[in-house]
Amino acid sequence: MIEKTTKIRNDFQSRIASVTGLADLESVHQDFLGKKGRIQELMQELKTVPNEKKREAGQLINACKQFMESLLEETQEKLEKKEWENKINSTGTFDPSLLISREQGSYHPITLIQREVEAVFASMGFTIEDYPEIVDDYHCFEALNIPPFHPARDMQDTYYLSTGQLLKTHTSAAQNYIMRKYGAPLRAIFPGRCFRNESTDACHENTFFQMEGIMIDENISISNLIYFMKVMLSEVFGKPVEVRLRPGFFPFVEPGFELDIKCLICGGEGCPSCKDSGWLELCPCGMIHPKVLEYGGIDTEKYTGFAFGLGLTRLAMMKYGIKDIRTLNSGNLKALSQFN
Repeated sequence: MIEKTTKIRNDFQSRIASVTGLADLESVHQDFLGKKGRIQELMQELKTVPNEKKREAGQLINACKQFMESLLEETQEKLEKKEWENKINSTGTFDPSLLISREQGSYHPITLIQREVEAVFASMGFTIEDYPEIVDDYHCFEALNIPPFHPARDMQDTYYLSTGQLLKTHTSAAQNYIMRKYGAPLRAIFPGRCFRNESTDACHENTFFQMEGIMIDENISISNLIYFMKVMLSEVFGKPVEVRLRPGFFPFVEPGFELDIKCLICGGEGCPSCKDSGWLELCPCGMIHPKVLEYGGIDTEKYTGFAFGLGLTRLAMMKYGIKDIRTLNSGNLKALSQFN
């Protein structure tokens, strides 16, 4: 893995050195950091790395990725500056007020928190997957042990399309696909946007972001789940975070839990963001139900696993002290641009 990562890094530096324009730079970005790029290929190979070396390999790949992103950004700035200079020299006129008045864009808070969480899990050997927002009934419900007309469907008021498909109500809809794609053992996270037809308030939205995570291997228990969640939260917030685990019902896990985080906005005293309880539901989780493993083609006699649905939207609220979830979908640039 070290040799492969080093070769990819050297190839990247060679390509960057020969870039002459922004179009060339975008080509380099796609070849190395795109969804089918060479870094993603390395992430796919992590599943073949022995478990005791997965963390080290994940950290190595992540460091290489960060190096590439930094060099790409630096090169882009240089090329953009060169383009401006060429325009000035070719036209003979230049209005400096155009540069002063041009506002710079910023990343959305959820994008920032998603990238941070992805980096943490990548360092622990998890692959990062993508999945469509429009799915079929089987993957969203039936493959998760929720058959047609099961009352558990009432927990998720769903947007159905005229085609019979639906907007995914949770990132769990990708579980069956990921299991079929990789088999076991498996470590994967898959972030995405979810939709539910429900009333909005300070802590509920009809459009929100989650990150699903699953780990399947021999002798996996709920203690593994707690460990990974605590590591992730402590990395994101830069300090130990108080959590609690309470029973919760989800048809695709057994046993099922709700992992709550002590509200960082009010310090546990109670506020509208946490419904005055002092705690915020962050992560439904549990041990993957044997039927769900079977639907995914996993040998339940040999393997067990855990799954969690991390609320990226609520995590962003806690990270940045956003009191009303509706702010995140408001398009209010003054409110959203302050977190970079």
